[in-house]
Amino acid sequence: MTEPESTRSLPQVMEVMSRFLIAEATLGETLQAIVELALTAVDQADGVGLTMLEGRKKPVTVFASNAGLSVTVDQAQYDDGVGPCLESYRSRSIICVGDPAAVADQWPGYARAAADTGVGSTLSVPLVAGDQVYGALNLYATTNSAFSEDDIETAQDFTSQAAVVLANASAYWDARDLASGLGEAMKSRAVIEQAKGKLMATGRYTPEQAFEVLVTASQRSNVRLRDIADRMVNGTSTFTELAGPLEGGQN
Repeated sequence: MTEPESTRSLPQVMEVMSRFLIAEATLGETLQAIVELALTAVDQADGVGLTMLEGRKKPVTVFASNAGLSVTVDQAQYDDGVGPCLESYRSRSIICVGDPAAVADQWPGYARAAADTGVGSTLSVPLVAGDQVYGALNLYATTNSAFSEDDIETAQDFTSQAAVVLANASAYWDARDLASGLGEAMKSRAVIEQAKGKLMATGRYTPEQAFEVLVTASQRSNVRLRDIADRMVNGTSTFTELAGPLEGGQN
């Protein structure tokens, strides 16, 4: 994957995200790419952290672009069990704080850590795909009231697609599957391979092209890759019904 550039616009960032091939990256590389691209998508962000639940219980920052800002403030919230990133995750809502000191009574650990590290604003956006919440993307700025309504909308648009990429990566590669455990992960990969096989049997696609078609259908319809593959394998839906006409493959 090409390294993100700070001058990229949101459409450019989204194009990079749409071309990201899960089959060519580990889950860790995918998480890192999401964090790096988020930092380029929202100009006002000085740091980005990605909060997920380890073993579906313990929140952790799996990747951060500026550990001095994000990890310290994230950890204070994990220690207290409350804070904007955890609230965003739990409530599936966007939480924007323009001045951490103003919420010291509600989230004291978060406010203290923000003051200690020079964080003046935070924006937390849940990563939701289908009925699953995969984590929260946390953006940090060193000035108060840094994030505008446009920034919030940009972050929301970015996380909508990033959540689908994360869901696909979880289903395809990770034996610790973030949603349903090892058994579900293996089932997901099996049905994806079956769907790839059906596409390849037409003679129009290589294995890589077949997988890219599945990913494109998932992103266009905002349906998890596993579900797209399952519908194709079981003949309950066509790709045209799910995501409109698709390009790719060899004629």
